[in-house]
Amino acid sequence: MAEELPPDRLASVFAEFVKQIAASASTESPLLDRMTRHLGADPSQLPVTTEQFDTFEAPNLQRAIDAYMKEGGRSADLVGVSMENKRFISPGLSDMLAKADRYRPALSEGPVDYVNYHLADGEVLPCVHYGIYLIRAQDIRLVVLISGPSEMGDPRRQKLHVEVMSAHKDGAPNFIAEVTQKMRQLNVYRGHVIVLSPGMQIGPGPTVLVQFQNIPKITRDDVVLPSGLLERVERQTVVFSEHADALMKEGRSLKRGMLLFGLPGTGKTLTLMHLIGRMPGRTVILMTGRGLSLIETVARMARQLAPAMIVMEDVDLVAEERTMPGFRGGPILFELLNEMDGLRDDQDVIFVLTTNRPDILEPALAARPGRVDLAVELPLPDADGRRRLIELYSRGLDVTAVNTNAAVERTEGASPAYIKELLRKAALHALERGQGNVVGQEDVDAALDELAQGGRLAERILGFRPEQPTQTPGQPPGVQAPPGMWQATTGFPRTATAIFKKGK
Repeated sequence: MAEELPPDRLASVFAEFVKQIAASASTESPLLDRMTRHLGADPSQLPVTTEQFDTFEAPNLQRAIDAYMKEGGRSADLVGVSMENKRFISPGLSDMLAKADRYRPALSEGPVDYVNYHLADGEVLPCVHYGIYLIRAQDIRLVVLISGPSEMGDPRRQKLHVEVMSAHKDGAPNFIAEVTQKMRQLNVYRGHVIVLSPGMQIGPGPTVLVQFQNIPKITRDDVVLPSGLLERVERQTVVFSEHADALMKEGRSLKRGMLLFGLPGTGKTLTLMHLIGRMPGRTVILMTGRGLSLIETVARMARQLAPAMIVMEDVDLVAEERTMPGFRGGPILFELLNEMDGLRDDQDVIFVLTTNRPDILEPALAARPGRVDLAVELPLPDADGRRRLIELYSRGLDVTAVNTNAAVERTEGASPAYIKELLRKAALHALERGQGNVVGQEDVDAALDELAQGGRLAERILGFRPEQPTQTPGQPPGVQAPPGMWQATTGFPRTATAIFKKGK
């Protein structure tokens, strides 16, 4: 049996118990007290203004706030918040004003949360993910909460929040307006090549939506196309850009679109890399795979970062003709058409679409100027083109012992990508024979035989000897198979003009 406490001891223990209960229910918050002293007013009586941004805007926001603080007469203290499950709850300023009780512990200062963003040229920028700026701007006092996306919910719908509180009526709106303007001016993506894709939640922090791309320098000599073809492409992009100011003064529209189509391996991507190198300072946004669903976000970025170029690879995945059986483009196709139409005439934005399947594209893409104004087919190389490709991809090799004429003949129907792989395998065979960079005819023959060992399927995958169009039973001679029966051909079931005839 427990020993009974004397009355005076029992009273002392009970008093301590009551004191602890009262302390646990205290409504005092050191952080709230600090905000009150800073503002010179009761925070619970002040409005909170919130602005939301996409998560990939975090480095732009960080640079904008840093620039804002460097202007004369401004200073700030940056404090963090110590709170259980903060990353999941992500409390806002209004939540912090709620009185603490036994179920809601008082907020206290803690470490500031940062997330590293990897920018161009290897730069790493730590960005505030959760923290409070207590800003002094002359006679105006601001409390600014920066909070990244929480770890709850669909990460694709998460946003970056900026909440501002001030006793001055114009304090919050003026701060947001100035920071937003600086975000546009100091945008870290301007002039770079970037890829947007739907992000996945990777541990604590924001979704990853933007990646910088390093594009190799591709000269005109590296792009082997029929005479005059590259010049047409450059006129629509490079030359147009060089005269953009003059065209705009004359009231000419600057928005434009181009379609590059051709069999796999014919040089669409290589041509694009050449164009990117010819237009330094132009922001290029690449869309491929799952990123094709982000057309609204991409178009908004392009408008802000103009001059810009939007590249949609394999656009047939989302821009299939609406009359096709099993049409699946739906909302993305309509969004693409709306965004191409929605650009102002004075916005220097280029849409470049690529596809291996022009026969199934929606004709409405060319229904209006500013959508697709130029469609260019990149064909399989002829004999002269194959000779130039062999010379191009044998750079650094000694091929004096190779019968180039025979190689040109044996590669009839081959794509540039196939010829590039042929020379790579030939170089490997020479190394295996201990010949260094001296490639002989036997090495080229061995490479051709090796590429052919995979059979017809491997040849088609590698871009060699495409099949002729399939003739549908019962169709008159010369009539091509319908789009649903399309197979790889040296040409296409319909020419670029026919593809868009209905749209025109």
